[in-house]
Amino acid sequence: MKMYVTSWTRGMAFAALLMTLTATAAIAQDTLSVASPDGRNKVGVAVNDGKLYYILSRDGRALLLPSMLGFEFKGAPTLRDGLRIVGTKRATHDETWTQPWGEVAHVRDHHNELRVSVAETAAPGRRFDFVVRAFNDGIGFRYEFPAQPGLGEFVISDELTQFNLADDAKSWWIPSNRPRLDRSEMLYSSSPVSLIDSVQTPLTMQTRPGTFMVIHEANLVDYARMNIAGPRMESRLLRVALAPWQNGDKVRGHTPFVTPWRTIQIADKAADLSPSVLGLNLNPPNVLPDVSWIKPMKFIGIWWGMHIGGTPPGQFGDFEDSLRYMSWHSGPRHGATTANTKRYIDFAAANGIGGVLVEGWNTGWDGDWIKNANAFSFTQAYPDYDLPALAKYAHDKGVKLIVHNETSGGIVNYERQLEAAFSLYKSLGLDAIKSGYVTDTTPEGNSHHSQFMVRHYRKVIETAAKYHIMMDVHEPIHDTGERRTYPNWMSREGARGQEYNAWGGEGGNPPEHETNLYFTRMLAGPMDFTPGIFDLFIERGTGRPRRLEESHPRTTLAKQLALYVVIYSPLQMAADLPENYVNQPAFQFIRDVAVDWDTSKTIDGKIGDYVIVARKAKNSEEWFLGAITDEEGRTFTVPLDFLTPGRKYVAEIYADGPGANWVTNPLPVAISKRNVDSSTRLSVVLAPGGGQAIRIRPAK
Repeated sequence: MKMYVTSWTRGMAFAALLMTLTATAAIAQDTLSVASPDGRNKVGVAVNDGKLYYILSRDGRALLLPSMLGFEFKGAPTLRDGLRIVGTKRATHDETWTQPWGEVAHVRDHHNELRVSVAETAAPGRRFDFVVRAFNDGIGFRYEFPAQPGLGEFVISDELTQFNLADDAKSWWIPSNRPRLDRSEMLYSSSPVSLIDSVQTPLTMQTRPGTFMVIHEANLVDYARMNIAGPRMESRLLRVALAPWQNGDKVRGHTPFVTPWRTIQIADKAADLSPSVLGLNLNPPNVLPDVSWIKPMKFIGIWWGMHIGGTPPGQFGDFEDSLRYMSWHSGPRHGATTANTKRYIDFAAANGIGGVLVEGWNTGWDGDWIKNANAFSFTQAYPDYDLPALAKYAHDKGVKLIVHNETSGGIVNYERQLEAAFSLYKSLGLDAIKSGYVTDTTPEGNSHHSQFMVRHYRKVIETAAKYHIMMDVHEPIHDTGERRTYPNWMSREGARGQEYNAWGGEGGNPPEHETNLYFTRMLAGPMDFTPGIFDLFIERGTGRPRRLEESHPRTTLAKQLALYVVIYSPLQMAADLPENYVNQPAFQFIRDVAVDWDTSKTIDGKIGDYVIVARKAKNSEEWFLGAITDEEGRTFTVPLDFLTPGRKYVAEIYADGPGANWVTNPLPVAISKRNVDSSTRLSVVLAPGGGQAIRIRPAK
């Protein structure tokens, strides 16, 4: 793992220390507090000099020093000064609820709540409640504005929430608010918090004593996405930065009004960060009366061949036409043809794969489709693609046809067609959509993560629920737990995925990439990473293996298998060309691996270095284990004490083969079986850039 660190100057350190001491003294008196049920996490709230602050500690040690709260409004005074506490209320909540799908089936919501009512001492006398919930795994807080004469319609120009870190923690981050970054498709960097500028959430941090913290948000409904503005080497003071409308407004609303929760997940070690349920517990329960139609699945698709620039249009296994390119646009190389789609459907049916994704089926792809956002039709297919016939063909084969809706940010065009398109899909029995938003700003100039887009995503998911359609959203706003309320919101991209291994200018994703994702992006929610590439030198598009400096997956084949366990998604793609799976014994793991889980356990992990995960399949006694590493080879002894004591199991092991490494020899996979039980300690050997995937099933 690479790390870039620059030291503070002595003068900067002194200035930061002075600010810290001053702030600490300012809030030492008359502090209200609430603690987590286990007593370890404690939040204090107080007013000093007319300003509202909060602090956070764990086991009596400060994590956040006094951090200011408030808002700036357009055309109205700042809501920050002259405040007083006018009331408090406490509550305790403890329940266990069940997810229809997820990393874990059952989630405990156990928290203590403090509600602090605050009012201005002078006109216009605005009021709000600051609500804090303390959980054993972190905290959440938000602002709630009741209907009131002094605050009706409003425009927020800035949210003044601060995170004043007590320690110059090590942080893992991707930048925000720069050209072409709104899609979140960046490699992660690491630095002290004091050196970050403007970054996206989840922001994962490790304090010097070793505590891990993750700043994120939950229940983002009618608000702008939160980024984090860094201190620019001034201090360790982080601030909320909201994505804007085209005119600079951050949030438009009227009272009564609630903000999203600002969340801080807390753990003693990296492995305790996942599975993360804090955001789920801060979202409302499921609002769909029937979820029987929502079914996690694996799928293949007409997709990877477009990215690598080559796939045969003939029968799988017939390499005669391997140099012909597939494309999204119409013409002789059009990938989304009726004949080609039938071949994918046949392959899925023969291999127990649940769905087939087809990109490029609908009109609008010709020309510069990123700029021509309003050209897309979401009901009109190209002439060589028979949507009704293919829907029936897939249904008769027991396979779901997954519809692709790329918008290129043409939100008005898409929303105009939503009802007609979703109604058509439902009439054809199509219940899954992969949508896309390849743009940084909308044609109107709104940020990709603005309140305008948040409202759009909510409209889409509500319309999809109406028509019993599951959504997999690419180039999304990050997950903030909405899948609890709308469980048809299955998966998202929102990070740098597998496609960068086909054409990334710097050569693709480095071996450490997925070990960073697990402890950063994945803490927000499921990710459609599209694993399962077997042709690791990508020979098909050019007729020759790619050189090492060119883009190709920086991984072994065994690691590609392990990603099905490590990178969680309820819609999980087998991303390679189907002919690359033919006569490949390792493909059996993809056939067997589950996509829905009863239990998930992170056995061990170090950010940017390695991850070991075990998951128990839903409604099954089978377990699956995935282990991945960065560019270094590693060996672990993994106890299987998560298995049922007294029961015998068979472990089907897919390990890096002899001499395997990601640079020159990524393909060897050693497949073996051995008897195991809960007392077994497995030796897990990972090649450089490698991985290991294990299916553990009860012995017959």
